[in-house]
Amino acid sequence: MKQEEVLYAIALTRVLPYQSQVQNQLLETAGSAKALYEARHSLKELIPDVSDRLVALVSQMGNHLSRAEQEMAFAEKNHIQILTRNDVDYSARLRDCDDAPCILYYRGSADLNCRHILSIVGTRRATEYGKAFCQRFLKDLVALCPDTLIVSGLAYGIDINAHRQALANGLSTIAVLAHGLDQIYPRMHRTTAIEMLHQGGLLTEFMSLSVADKINFVARNRIVAGMADATLVVESAEKGGSLITAGIAEGYGRDVFAIPGRVGDKASAGCNLLIRENRAGLLQSAEEFVKAMGWATAKSESEPVQRELFPELSSDEMVVFEALKGSEGKHLNLLTVETNIPIGRLSSILFEMELRGVVRLLSGGTYKLV
Repeated sequence: MKQEEVLYAIALTRVLPYQSQVQNQLLETAGSAKALYEARHSLKELIPDVSDRLVALVSQMGNHLSRAEQEMAFAEKNHIQILTRNDVDYSARLRDCDDAPCILYYRGSADLNCRHILSIVGTRRATEYGKAFCQRFLKDLVALCPDTLIVSGLAYGIDINAHRQALANGLSTIAVLAHGLDQIYPRMHRTTAIEMLHQGGLLTEFMSLSVADKINFVARNRIVAGMADATLVVESAEKGGSLITAGIAEGYGRDVFAIPGRVGDKASAGCNLLIRENRAGLLQSAEEFVKAMGWATAKSESEPVQRELFPELSSDEMVVFEALKGSEGKHLNLLTVETNIPIGRLSSILFEMELRGVVRLLSGGTYKLV
């Protein structure tokens, strides 16, 4: 029963805060949060090499059920979805990350698994250059890919500009928060956040009454990076949260882009550094971005290969084949969402299909049938 699974999953996050990777490993071993709860006093029978410290922590899950029930009641009252990693509405792109949250609290109207998702991050001290780029980029992007979801963190500077320009141009946009959905931080962005509920949404891994501590902002960066196909850094100093998010996206194998700035401009020093170290692609326009990601909709030069020409395709390969059939190419992250095949295994499948001449790898991690 989903309600039970949510209840025990919330309790797990309470006994192991900021340890998503450990939480996920426990859930995978036990099979479910409910099974883990039922084995909480005999965890060594389930996992013989588990540490005594972890045994002690998991045994306390029952102490947090009351607080979990309160959170579920709060969510129901405020139209908040509580998503576990097994829910179909949970971000499939994020699910593939080892440290994905085992619980997400979401209120909004956007699809977390929509066709195209881009995260836009940057400095809290945005210049007119950065603001103007956001305006121009998102205006052009909606004409090229109107089904793109924009993700950011609702912070001052580039974040809030990205959200507002997305809203102004009719794009859905989601803010990933570093606190619960009982508050909005910064408070002056509350009006924008409310507007986003009808054209995007608000997402967090934190329960209500959570304090927006510094560690929460660092943790939320992995969600910003993990739920998107690519991360775009518009402006950033040489150190800061935007570079952390870019590094996380890089670690997840996602595309990273940066907007170049003038030499000596502190607001662009981080972007220039990413480009110089080949950690991000240099980007100047929405058209360049769409082309790099393979999101363009140009007419195919030839008809896709026919299934009967490749009778040796395995069942998984056939699933990939059907997902690509009739398209002009799809990004790896979109394919893992549509096929429900983990990104690591999907990469191996695509490599084998490429060797046999069934698919071709385009720029930006996009695949199409030959």
